[in-house]
Amino acid sequence: MKTTRILPLAIAILTSLTLHAGKNHSHEKKEPGPNGGRILTSIEPHAEFLVTADRKVQITFVDDAFKPIAPAAQVVTVTTGERSAPVKMTFAKTETAFLSEQTVPEGNNFPVVVQIKPSPDAKAMVEKFTLNLSNCPDCKYAEYACICSHTH
Repeated sequence: MKTTRILPLAIAILTSLTLHAGKNHSHEKKEPGPNGGRILTSIEPHAEFLVTADRKVQITFVDDAFKPIAPAAQVVTVTTGERSAPVKMTFAKTETAFLSEQTVPEGNNFPVVVQIKPSPDAKAMVEKFTLNLSNCPDCKYAEYACICSHTH
């Protein structure tokens, strides 16, 4: 009796594993941002996240062709650093982008939460990723902005 219940379950599990193993896990080609940063596609309009040479964060909004567009009434907040001592970054609007008033903490690898409100009273769109500032061995970008298809 137990065999009649276990057999269909085992077949379902094996089928699922076989289908999953057969999938091609290659990623579609990623496009670099106009300044060499990471494109945040879950945010509309899309935005480029870039850590500048002086460790500030620059958020540049881009059109569908990844060409920079002037910032509007967006509100940008980034939280990063060690989980035990996170840094909440605030931003000043420039002619072409938003630039953080704080710098990214020392280190090379920590979580980032980007929150962008299209307008001050709108709900925030959120994107989370790991900010790995190490250089990619295959392309000229930092790992957080890497456009290669290798596993990160």
